[in-house]
Amino acid sequence: MKINGGLIKAYSQMGQKGAASGIGMLEVVKRNPDVVAVVADSVAIASLDRFQKLYPDKIVNVGIAEQNMIGVAAGIASESGKSVYAFTYSAFIIARALEQVRLNLAYHQFNVKLVGNSAGFAMEMLGVSHWAVEDIAFTRVLPNMTVLSAADSLQAIKMVIAADEIDTPVYIRLSGGQNIPVVYEQDFEYQIGKAIKLKEGKDIAIIATGLMVHESLLAAELLEKRGIHCSVIDMHTIKPLDEEILDNVVSTFELIVTVEEHNVIGGLGSAVAEYKGSRKNAPRQVFIGVKDQYLKLGTQRYIWQQYGLTAEQIANKIISEI
Repeated sequence: MKINGGLIKAYSQMGQKGAASGIGMLEVVKRNPDVVAVVADSVAIASLDRFQKLYPDKIVNVGIAEQNMIGVAAGIASESGKSVYAFTYSAFIIARALEQVRLNLAYHQFNVKLVGNSAGFAMEMLGVSHWAVEDIAFTRVLPNMTVLSAADSLQAIKMVIAADEIDTPVYIRLSGGQNIPVVYEQDFEYQIGKAIKLKEGKDIAIIATGLMVHESLLAAELLEKRGIHCSVIDMHTIKPLDEEILDNVVSTFELIVTVEEHNVIGGLGSAVAEYKGSRKNAPRQVFIGVKDQYLKLGTQRYIWQQYGLTAEQIANKIISEI
């Protein structure tokens, strides 16, 4: 799918969820008519209003029953051979339905794509029940599961399209609301499992995922003013990791910094640490992410500040570790 550069700002205004569902899913069904979308209660929450209007026979609403939704999605994929996309909040599609995801999807390797929106702290004042900062850990340990995390709206569109080329379970992690920052200002080639180096630097490697990619780019700009030159890598695929780029990072840099809007236990940082743990003379790693605790409610930005996830805090943390 060729992207008109003039539309990228509009995609940003739609947010990852709006772009993935409103643009990406329409492209998916053009390429593959054997697609079904399954939602839990609200088509609007999944931003599938346009999809439903155009393809009313390709959407199933199971109501507020996320565990049932996974069972229904698995059944459709098993019995019809169709490619199924299931949509709801990240906190519900993974944590609430984990047993069904594990047994009905991962174990049987059914062709179901789990599109979780509002990951991280996007749900803000709704609190812990709606926050999703453990979802990468939950899905990363499941055999046969591919785990993706979008940096911006354009990448979210490309993820939804690329996922249809895989016939095993995929978790697509979308975060933020509307008007999210643009990371990719021009069209680019997206490939699952192939990380993207966004900035070259000789001193430190920053490996980030999701909305933290943009914050990490801003942090790298701040550090450059201090004479510290950082490479910034968008690790959009958490599983499988891009081992080629990690081998290069491990052999080139003395310090690796991982940044994620997710618990530091079990997420991107853990995945990178596990991989480099088998390498001789692996460099030191700094983990920036959600600490092992629950915080009081607040806006997404406020919560980022409490966990040290803003660009300024990331830069200051790196300076303190040099």
